Amino acid sequence: MLSKRRVFNLSGFVMNPKILVKSDDKTDPRYGIEPEKRSIEEYIKNGIVNLDKPSGPTSHQVVSWVKEILHLKKAGHPGTLDPKVTGILPVALENSTRILQALLLAGKEYITLMKLHEDVNDKKLGETLSYFQGKIFQRPPLKSSVKRQLRIKSIYSIKLIERSDNFVLFSVDCEAGTYIRKLCHDIGLVLGTGAHMEKLRRTRSGPFTEKNIVTLHELKDAYEFYIEEGDENYLRKCILPREYGVQHLKKIWIKDTAVSAICHGADLNAPGISKFDPEIDMNELVAIMSLKNELVATGRSLRTSEEIDQMEKGKVIDLERVVMEPDVYPRKWHTS
Repeated sequence: MLSKRRVFNLSGFVMNPKILVKSDDKTDPRYGIEPEKRSIEEYIKNGIVNLDKPSGPTSHQVVSWVKEILHLKKAGHPGTLDPKVTGILPVALENSTRILQALLLAGKEYITLMKLHEDVNDKKLGETLSYFQGKIFQRPPLKSSVKRQLRIKSIYSIKLIERSDNFVLFSVDCEAGTYIRKLCHDIGLVLGTGAHMEKLRRTRSGPFTEKNIVTLHELKDAYEFYIEEGDENYLRKCILPREYGVQHLKKIWIKDTAVSAICHGADLNAPGISKFDPEIDMNELVAIMSLKNELVATGRSLRTSEEIDQMEKGKVIDLERVVMEPDVYPRKWHTS
């Protein structure tokens, strides 16, 4: 059982507002900065655009346009959408490309229009869709960029939205790496009618949803307005801090004195922890945060929340990716 520590609310990019306090530490205002208070130059370089990809161009082309609009040297995306597919394509800018791996494995949601090759009654259609909820076997299609070996994927939810004759509109909440085109094909096989995917739109990618989605035109207009008028408010609305990209991960907040060591590649030990999310599991990917809610790094938990709560020393996180630049916080550690 977790000890009865003080629980409080934390604003910003925390998904679960209830966190457990291991050491009630204060942060030094001289070092680091809250993500939303970064200068506009740093805000862009450490930002993510929740882009509404149009039908037609490749994901690579869309990312190239974002770089051109914002005059950046580097940008990337976590998971390709086919040219005709629309919807959410998070584009990480400059330094934010360091979190792409954490986003790559995040769950996805889609709305798809499937066409049945023959008529089938509503009852059989509903039963068949339900059959595909849960664990499914799937082999990537011929045109995929990964090895075509049989894989197990999870369909968390599949819901019929609307049907008109042989056209079926339904939503899918699924594990990353699930091929919806192949799912439609397999549904047709089970129905005995045959089926194919007509249209597809991604409506969620990890923490990114359609609530704050941005088009290329809106991004272009916001940047031009900033350049011409000096008003950065619209640009800040179009770009999210990179910390938004780890909302789906559980978090551990570390003391100011531990930040520099983590930025130089040290693994996180218990004395460096200030606060943490409940229900952290073994080998779970977690986000390591500063007390100003800056993303410092990501890593795999070697302990559960219950164990972290009781530990006074010992290694807690196996570091995977350092995100924060070194020397933002002063060095408070020594090599032996």
